[in-house]
Amino acid sequence: MGMVRVRLAPSPTGSPHIGTVWGALFDFVFAKKNNGKFILRLEDTDRARYVAESEQEIIESLKWLGFDYDEVYKQSDRLDIYKKYSDELLEKGLAYQDEGAIRFKTPKMGETHWHDLIGDEQSSRGGKEISFDNGTQDDFVILKSDGFPTYNFANVVDDHLMEITHVIRGNEFISSTPKHLMLYQAFGWTPPQFAHLPVLVGADRSKLSKRHGAKGTLEFKKEGFLKEALINFLALLGWSHPQAKEIFSLEEMIKVFDFKQFNASSAYFDVTKLEWLNGEYIRKMSNEELEKRLDEYLVDHPSKGKLVPIIPLIKERIKKLSDFIPLTYFFFTKVEYEKQVFQKLTAGHPAREAVLSLRSEGSNLENIMSRILEIMQKMQKPWKADVFEQAFRKLAEELDLSASQMFQLIRVAISGQLVTPPLFDSIKILGEEETVKRVNEALAFVKSAP
Repeated sequence: MGMVRVRLAPSPTGSPHIGTVWGALFDFVFAKKNNGKFILRLEDTDRARYVAESEQEIIESLKWLGFDYDEVYKQSDRLDIYKKYSDELLEKGLAYQDEGAIRFKTPKMGETHWHDLIGDEQSSRGGKEISFDNGTQDDFVILKSDGFPTYNFANVVDDHLMEITHVIRGNEFISSTPKHLMLYQAFGWTPPQFAHLPVLVGADRSKLSKRHGAKGTLEFKKEGFLKEALINFLALLGWSHPQAKEIFSLEEMIKVFDFKQFNASSAYFDVTKLEWLNGEYIRKMSNEELEKRLDEYLVDHPSKGKLVPIIPLIKERIKKLSDFIPLTYFFFTKVEYEKQVFQKLTAGHPAREAVLSLRSEGSNLENIMSRILEIMQKMQKPWKADVFEQAFRKLAEELDLSASQMFQLIRVAISGQLVTPPLFDSIKILGEEETVKRVNEALAFVKSAP
């Protein structure tokens, strides 16, 4: 075998499915492992379904993940080549005209078989043997009446001319492989080796689709997933690290990759696991690196240049970069209070419901917040965490509230949210004056609430 040459051959008919870059990962890794070449071939001959924007999305997806290709081709630029080879089959009597199209004559005797690199065989060779009865194969179109080739034909011609040594693709193409091997035989060409990847499935074990959380690759980027985590997750779909590692880099994968470590069974696409893995990568980052990633992600966000003190507070709390936004937005913008957020403060504490309700007779939320504001205004600056905690624990006890309710009320007053980074750390970032101002605004909201 000469130099390893593999190709990714997506059809630009829409946003690239995550399955496209899943296949690209193994193409790229196998090429790098063997000092080979990774080729991108845009199979754009289905003109009825062609979407021009899809080409750019495919290229952007590969660029984001760092799957740099060595060569790129478009099948629509190669129509003369397909015509030449379809004419050759006509001249040999191995194809015939049919209503303006050209059909290949499939041999009806014998079997077509090959050794697939992915399978369940417990031998040193690995993989599995696959065979088809040639009698089950119908004559098929290789060149359509519009002059464009079919997938089956262009695929074989291109793989031969581009000297592809290994075809790595989904196992939905297993049924097409006999047609491809018949074409190789008709031309007298040596076929590449085949590795058919297992099926990606969702939680119900049916083929992965949007209802399972499958998205275009760039949507994962938009949602705040790190490319390293996404690559690591995709690697674990069907393939296992020989040392049973769950977290490893692309470079580590390249060093140990082998098709024998594939499981031919369906691979479960678990979005929950992807989020967990992404969170693990975030926590392993230095604060400086996380600041850089957030700064790149938060385009036109008011946090620009203000991330340094916040990162240590949120690093353990987020699973995606996008989680940063709802968790910290109160630092950078005016708080908009909502009645239902205050009402949730009484959840699970029916005996205290009247005390913390927005409007009630006697001791109510308005009175409590007035007391909070009074204590904050009198507290010596700079505020100290232990003094702050003691003061409001005492107030909670005096008002027959739990300490957690008291501090949660202060949290809502400064942020409008029930979940934030640690309360006193958040107050330190806001500053005492801004904190008092927000408690005052929250009090005004409570007074005006219907």
